[in-house]
Amino acid sequence: MLPDLADLLAAAHVVTLPMRVRFRGVTEREAVLLRGPRGWAEWAPFPEYDDHDASRWLEAAVELGWGEVPPPVRTEVGVNATVPALAADQVEGVLARYDLAADPARRTAKVKVAERGQTLDDDVARVTEVRRVLGQEARIRVDANGAWSVDDALAALARLAPLHLEYAEQPCATVEELAELRVRLARTGVDVPVAADESIRRAEDPLRVAREHAADLVVVKAAPLGGVARALEIVDACGLPAVVSSALDTSVGLAAGVRLAAALPRLDHDCGLGTAALLAADVVPDPLLPHAGTLTTDRADAARDGVDPASLAAYRSSAERETWWRDRLTRAHALL
Repeated sequence: MLPDLADLLAAAHVVTLPMRVRFRGVTEREAVLLRGPRGWAEWAPFPEYDDHDASRWLEAAVELGWGEVPPPVRTEVGVNATVPALAADQVEGVLARYDLAADPARRTAKVKVAERGQTLDDDVARVTEVRRVLGQEARIRVDANGAWSVDDALAALARLAPLHLEYAEQPCATVEELAELRVRLARTGVDVPVAADESIRRAEDPLRVAREHAADLVVVKAAPLGGVARALEIVDACGLPAVVSSALDTSVGLAAGVRLAAALPRLDHDCGLGTAALLAADVVPDPLLPHAGTLTTDRADAARDGVDPASLAAYRSSAERETWWRDRLTRAHALL
């Protein structure tokens, strides 16, 4: 049931949280925390997203705060570390903030690559350092956010493949490019699976990736897809292995991701739900950080119940930004 706009506006708290490091060009993360009858929810579509995209994120928040979330089939979810596109000499410090599993075979890291203004040499140095720090048994995946052409992706993955990548996430922007890249990787003997992210969460037809054989697995996020239940439907229809990831969420938003991962019938890969480590502040006293490379549904539910009023006050956005978000909430609500 969709709550009235007045109820949503009354339940809304707009915050601006500082980042530890620059990530996707972001140094501060803005979010709207919503207190619903079933607990706290988060609405935080990136500012550049249009109202249509923002309305799907609002559907996800309403599901969490006012509706029912599908029940879990597991209580524990493996989580990867996330390494931004920073210099190789900063990698070890970032990884130290993640409580990765003691067993090297359970360590997983996602490394951002193809950052504007950087080179492939920068990417290779960064991934090489991650491999050195985590060891040969760890799993390493890279994420280009669709920045490479097919030719660039082929060249980059040929250089990165000796570092034994688990997969490359959204190496190219379009479904057609992803499908072409998979064919060319196979022809040239470069053994790197392709994962689709933006081609799922920002697509009008998220199933096209599977129909056109453009990916080996899919990356899904609860908020951009309209909630946990809708994301589960998409994964089922795709018929591909899935990884659950976050959208640089607060611990409340991450809790929704944990519930999605916990509800997947099949979960073969660690999930990208450790991004609270990239925030210098959060809205809960005990941020949802992985312990020994895992998060649990109990901790996720506790995060949703544990929003700190003092943090909401301390990180309250400026009056100008609060007005901007409330106006945006009004427009997104009108589309539901």
